Formats: sequence, C-alpha cells, structure tokens
Amino acid sequence: MDKALQRHLTSWLRGAAKPARLWLMLTLGCGLLAGLAIIGQAWILADLLHQLIILEVAKEQLSQQFLMLAALIALKSLALAGRERFSFNIGALVRQNTRSAILDKMDRLGPAYTAQRAQGAWTTMLLEQTEQMQDFFAKYLPQMMLAGMIPLMILVLLFPINWIAGLILLGTAPLTILFMAIIGMGAADANKRNFQALARLSGTFLDRLRGISTIRQFAAVDAQARSLNQASEEFRERTMEVLRMAFLSSAVLEFFAAISIALIAVYFGFSYLGHLDFGHYGAGITLFTGFLVLLLAPEFYQPLRDLGAFYHAKAQALGAAESIVEFLEQPEPQAAGQHTPNLGEGLSIDAQQLVVIAPDGTPLTLPVSFSLKPGEKLGLVGPSGAGKSSILKTLMGLMPYQGSLKVNGTEVRDLARDHWMGHYSWLGQNPALIHGSVRDNLLLGQPQVSEEQLAQACALAHLDEALALFPEGLAHRVGDRNSGLSVGQAQRLALARALLKDAPLLLLDEPTASLDHKSETLVMDGLRHHWQQRSVVLVSHRRQALEELDQVLEIQPREAGHE
Repeated sequence: MDKALQRHLTSWLRGAAKPARLWLMLTLGCGLLAGLAIIGQAWILADLLHQLIILEVAKEQLSQQFLMLAALIALKSLALAGRERFSFNIGALVRQNTRSAILDKMDRLGPAYTAQRAQGAWTTMLLEQTEQMQDFFAKYLPQMMLAGMIPLMILVLLFPINWIAGLILLGTAPLTILFMAIIGMGAADANKRNFQALARLSGTFLDRLRGISTIRQFAAVDAQARSLNQASEEFRERTMEVLRMAFLSSAVLEFFAAISIALIAVYFGFSYLGHLDFGHYGAGITLFTGFLVLLLAPEFYQPLRDLGAFYHAKAQALGAAESIVEFLEQPEPQAAGQHTPNLGEGLSIDAQQLVVIAPDGTPLTLPVSFSLKPGEKLGLVGPSGAGKSSILKTLMGLMPYQGSLKVNGTEVRDLARDHWMGHYSWLGQNPALIHGSVRDNLLLGQPQVSEEQLAQACALAHLDEALALFPEGLAHRVGDRNSGLSVGQAQRLALARALLKDAPLLLLDEPTASLDHKSETLVMDGLRHHWQQRSVVLVSHRRQALEELDQVLEIQPREAGHE
C-alpha cells in the first residue's frame, strides 16, 4: 500500500471517529486516571517497602499507606472498566455510521451498480470489513494518545529521582516505535489481501450455495468443491500471513522492553554493590528509588506494548477501509432529482430517443421512443437481452439514461426518488419477500391500510384461497427465498402487495413467467381488475396478455441494430 493511499485512509478513519469524540474523551480520561493510579500505587508500594525493610517502621504505623494503596487499586480497576465501556461505544457508533453510509451509497447508486458485484462481496463489506474496524476505534486510537501521555508522566516523575533510569527509558522507547512502524507497513497490505480473499470466498460460496440444484444436475459437484477449496486455501494463507505479522510485532516490542528493563536492573544492582555511583543527584540510591524505578519500568513500556498489540488493528482497519472508501468515493452517475411536482392521479409518459446506460456509461439499449397517455397500456416485447427490464428500471428511476423520459412533462431523472416511487407499483417474475409473516409483507411500505383494504387486495389477487390453507392465516411465516410459500402463492402475495399501494402507474416485468396455467390465470385476473383506470407498462412473452393492451413496442437488441 503506497504512502499516499495509507495517509488518505488514515485521514478517513480519523474523520469517521469525529462523531464519537465525546466517547473518545471519556476513554482518554479513564486511561489517564488509570495511569495516575498505577504511578501512585508504585510510589506508595516502594515507600512501604523502604520503611518496612530499611527504616524498620512498625506495620501498625503504616495503616494509612495501606488504605491509600487499596483505594488506588480500586480506582485503577474502575478506571479500566470505564475505559473498556467507553471505548467500545466509540467503535459501535462508528460502525453504525459506516454501515449507514454504505447502505445510503448503495441506494443512491442503485441496483444497476450493486449488481456488478457478488452479494457475498457486499455482505463482507457491510459485516466483516466494517466489524474489523472496531478495534482501531475502540483500542488503537485511544491507545495511540495514551502511549504518549503515560510514559511522559513516568519520565517526568523519574528524571528528578534518577536521570540514568530516565535516559535508559527515553533511549529505548523510540526503537520500539520505529520497528513497530516498519512492521506495520507490510501489515496493511497483508490485511488488504486477506479481505480480498475473504470477499472472493464469500461470493464463491454464496453463488455455489444458491446454484446447488443446478450444480448437482450437471454433475459438477466435485469441480465446484475444488473451486471452493482453492478459495478457502487462499483465505487461509492470507490469514496466516496476517498472524505472522502480528506475532512479529509483539516479539519486537517484548524484546526491546526486556532489554531496557534488564539494563535498569543491572544498573541498580551494581549501584547497590558500590560499583556505580552516578545518576542520583548526590543523594545516593535508596531501596525506595530502585524499587520505584523497577516497578514503573514495565508500566513505561506497557502502553507501547498495548499500542504494538493494537497496531495490528490499525493495519487491519486500513485493509478493511480501502474498499469501503473506494466505494463511498465512487462517483454517482447523476445527481439525485429534487423536484416533487404534483403528478396527479393520471400519468402520461413520453420517451424520445431513450437509451438506457450502465453505471460506467455503456449503452444497454438501442434508442426507443413511445408515448403513453393516462390509463393506456403499453407492452414491451423482444428477445432476451434487448433491454426490456432495463427500460422498466429506468422508468422506476433506478438506472441512468440518455435522451428524454418524461412523466407529465418532468424528466424522471429530475424527480425526487422517494416522491416518484410513491406513484408506481411494480411486480416482477421473482418477487422479493422479507422474513416475517404474510401480513408483514403485505403491509411493507403501506402500514396504514385498513383490514377491509387488506381483505379486498387479497381477494383481488386470489391470495385468500392460499390463506385459507394456512392454519395461521396472515400470520403464516415467510422464510429465506420465499420458503413456506409455493411459487404461485409468492406471486399472488406480491400482487396483493402491489395492489395495496394503489398507484396510478403499474410496471409489470414478466409477472406470470414462472407460474403454471392456473396461477397465471389467477394473477392476470387480479391485474385486469386493478389496471382499469391506470397506466400500465407490461413486459411479457404471453400473446394473450399482449392482445389486451393499447400498444405494443418491440425492442431490438443492440447487436441486431448494429448489423
């Protein structure tokens, strides 16, 4: 990872922590309080031992010092507990904000862009990668500040007591930071490769899981198992690479900390033997001085050790943040419309030289033109891949386009998306139903409808026949990928949901393609009752359905148009 990119990602991570500034200040306050308690604890303990061993003071006369020592131990415990609690809140708030930003960006870019990546990759970004930034905000960021403050407090205390001990600590501390930074340079790249391998594994596994029936039918189980094994092996190697970096970083820190503490111990040992006589400002070296320095020397390096342990969290966060920042900075194809005109109950649609384009600017259709008056029905026909569904998505405001596409005289791209979505209902061949009850799915987006309206929509969609078969009726549970419902029942449920919206424009994308003859008849019967006074755009290959429309437009694929 080049330095410019690393600085950019670090700046973004710091900026993401700004909303959690209060929790960060509370975490730092608790960390400093714990550091002061540790220093006070070492001072009192060294003084107690000096008075007990050297001055031979009776234990009964030191009760006040023992009480102060107990109070400082309790204070340190409370401060550390508060630090853990507040630091977790930092990461939790940032993760929530990051996930909201990703989802908002996905909404603005639209399904045309999100379809370019496997769903497993999006899941990894929203869950795994965002989760991996927790330790950066909860541990590394506060510790980076405490790693400078607490050692500085210890140096300020020790230099007036023994300048040799202060120099040893001051001289070895930069070495630990230097080697930690050198190791961290490669750790960010290792984490980046690890997350890329995880995204590939997630996407591969999810795609194979969804297509397991097709894979078995074509006797390709062994080949796909080898593909999954290769992806998982790559992820294992990347994970071990990251762990090697983490262990190496910890080993370097422990090595320099052990050497410096050993130097201090040797210095005091020779001083007590009378071989060294400097560093004490002429007052001599007492048991209090030696014991205090030896107690505080490990505490001097402990914040640096913690920072080294959490430095892996920084590298992990940089690797996770790269694809997140790249996605959040992705240019949006067009600015979201802001117009909210009163479109009325009747909608007219006028398209002139309309060309649907992909997010990267690639044309997906040949230019098409059509005009639809309020209450008219338009059919779109053509071979697969001609762009019929893309035209419907463009009408929904979900895909960019060139040319003109107006609704009651206003360009679709200029309409506020939420405002425009309230004016059409959509029904496709593979409706997406949410986990929950049948009632939850029917009331999706229309929670205010009455029981009478609900019953009427179920009757029009012939969903009431299916509900009569369910012991729990509207409380019947819908599971993953519409489990708990047959294909026809799921389609009739989606139809009833579209009818409840009662919008002036009805967009239908092969609504009966996956149904048997009976279910198709029931769905089309419900649509005919509903679309009498509404504008309709229907994509279908069923000749009988097309015969009932006012006009039919044939869409040619781009390849045919260029020949």
